[in-house]
Order: sequence, then structure tokens, then C-alpha cells
Amino acid sequence: MSYMAKFRLWRGDNGSGDLVDYDVEVNDGEVVLDVLHRIQATQANDLAIRWNCKAGKCGSCSAEVNGRPRLMCLTRMNTFEEDEVITVTPLRTFPVIRDLVTDVSFNYVKAREVPAFKPPEGLKPGDYRMEQIDVQRSQEFRKCIECFLCQNTCHAIRDHEENEQAFAGPRVLMRVAELDMHPLDTLDRRELAQEELGLGYCNITKCCTEVCPEHIHITDNALIPLKERVVDRKYDPITWLGSKIGMRKGS
Repeated sequence: MSYMAKFRLWRGDNGSGDLVDYDVEVNDGEVVLDVLHRIQATQANDLAIRWNCKAGKCGSCSAEVNGRPRLMCLTRMNTFEEDEVITVTPLRTFPVIRDLVTDVSFNYVKAREVPAFKPPEGLKPGDYRMEQIDVQRSQEFRKCIECFLCQNTCHAIRDHEENEQAFAGPRVLMRVAELDMHPLDTLDRRELAQEELGLGYCNITKCCTEVCPEHIHITDNALIPLKERVVDRKYDPITWLGSKIGMRKGS
């Protein structure tokens, strides 16, 4: 069966734009991305949409559907009422390129600030050994498809544009946590996380976790443990005293 739905899409570029209404046919089993492709094919050939796999694995089709950050290919039409107006807008946190396509390069710039994995000196590839529990701790974070919905919904960036230079956001800090938990990594990134990447801006509201399409527990399993590690180093009095004694011995 099919029915006619009303879509309201944001059309414009980084200079200006507006919401435009479209009446479009919807068929059983379709997702929002299917309907947008029909609008693009029949009514708005110049509609700009970023997408690739249409299977929830590339992270390309991120947008805001009725105000909620989602992947359009995973947002099923049967979750809406047939007479409901479905509003699709670009990710609010990032600059608009055109229509529903945004410039997410900020995330890649911040990601490059994180030093890569560094194994112990002289350790050969065949000598890598890890306990399964250590594998499992970081394996969850590797499910990330870089849709940047967590970055978009994080209010520390979303509502405070001035924080963008100081705060890398949950996706990048999750990568820091992953490396920090790796038993074969020799770099200490805790000071970097706190001082350069803005870990202190995160107030663990779990909004990033709520929108993650891969159901990664970003807050509980990455950000909070990373905060605990930073606190152990920066604020624990015994650790602080040990560092002072080490500094004196070094001098």
C-alpha cells in the first residue's frame, strides 16, 4: 500500500535558505532516504543529499528528522503518522554547503590532533599479545561509522560555537579513550585530552550516546573512564606529590 506524505525540506546554501514543502508518495517498507530520492527524481532534481551505502554503515546520510539527529537510511517511514509533516534539515552544528549537505571537516581536523598508536620500542608485529578483555574494551569503539551525530548533538559544540577550537567533541575523545585503554600503547594522552581537546567541557549528559546508531556507550564506556584517568593524574594528591618529587630528582 502507498499513501501521500508531506515533507518539509531545508533548501539553501551557506548564505540563505528556507523550508520547502513537498507532497510525495510513500510505499510500504521505505525509509526517509527512499522518499528523498523520489523527491529528487520527480520534483527537485537539484536537491543535494549526501549518502552512500543506504545500510547504516557509512554514516553519510546524517540529518535532522523532526529535530532529532538521525541517519536517514535507518529512519523508517512507519514510525511516523501518515498525516504527520516530516521536516528534514541539515545537521545544525556544522556549516551548510547546500540543502541537506553540511561541511563536517571540523571533525577530521580535530581527529588529526590525536597522536597515533605507538607500540613499545622494538616490539615486532608477531609479538603483539593482548588479553581478550582488553580487546573487548576498545572493540566497541571501533564500531563507529563517523556519522558525527554525536558531534552534532553535543550541546557543548551545538549551542556554543565559540567552543569549537577548544573542544574536540565526543567522537575524537572516544578515540583518545580507545588508545588510552590499549595495553600496548606507550603514549600518555591524558594531558592532551584535558588541556588541548577540551575533555572538561563534557558534562556527561549522554546526549551523544542517545543518538549513536551503532549503540556505542560513548559516555559510560569512553568519556567517563577517560575523565577518571585524567582526575587520577591531575588531582590525586599522592600522584601530585609523586610528580613533584620526580621533578626535584630530575633537577
